[in-house]
Amino acid sequence: MRLKEFFYHTRQVLVNNGIDDASLESELLLRQTLGIDRVQFYQNLEQYITIEQREILQKLLQRRLRGEPFAYIRSYSEFYGLNFYVNNNVLIPRPETEILIDILLNKAQKYHRPFIVDVGTGCGNIAISVALNLPQAEIYAMDISAPALKVARLNCYRYGVRNRIILLQGDILQPLLCPVDFIIANLPYVKRSELDNHSYEPQLALDGGTDGLKNIRRLCHQVKGKLLPGGCLLMEIGKGHKKAVVAFLNKLFPTARIEVIPDLGGIDRIVSLILPR
Repeated sequence: MRLKEFFYHTRQVLVNNGIDDASLESELLLRQTLGIDRVQFYQNLEQYITIEQREILQKLLQRRLRGEPFAYIRSYSEFYGLNFYVNNNVLIPRPETEILIDILLNKAQKYHRPFIVDVGTGCGNIAISVALNLPQAEIYAMDISAPALKVARLNCYRYGVRNRIILLQGDILQPLLCPVDFIIANLPYVKRSELDNHSYEPQLALDGGTDGLKNIRRLCHQVKGKLLPGGCLLMEIGKGHKKAVVAFLNKLFPTARIEVIPDLGGIDRIVSLILPR
């Protein structure tokens, strides 16, 4: 069979199994199998597929049909214009998190040498994106998961920032020994009752407790003494969390300036807290 025939066949299999964007995923599975880019793919639709390539494609297709995210199948995920290595020890980066980078870069530009902490770094996508766009920054990236930090380390080496990002293992802000200018966090915020027990992503990176705010509350309690005067906390939150989080922060930091920024979908996504100087 030729490439285009496999493309149509794979697409139909995906459609029959309720996979969204079946055409795109069919193309990506075939490109992964053949090791080619998009231009090469469409230039070679008349090419015949070998038996070995068919077997590889079938294995990849079965993984996808079992529900494994495509990012794990191809071992990378796109975020902020970069490709990050991922496996099932880390959460797959979400596009809505990119707004966190934009906000931080805007706030940190005026600093000569900002000290930044990325809490719950996972694959390191936030810390590395910041490092590449803010070369004057000193960055600490923390995670409770040792396997996640191994993934982050690989991505740091890939983008040449291993000497600029200090990786630390520990719970929330526990490893941080001195106050910093910025704390950024994308901690688990899915309600436990809403977790998918069959998810390929690590439960540790998703489980936010009964109301989804367990880890966010713990972070906020630990922020005291960890932010310099005028320092900023930036957190990603889930849909419907705004009211509870703002009330909680107002109680802990009554003199701080608090703002909630929506993502491109209009969902309140990022909470910004700035301490008085």
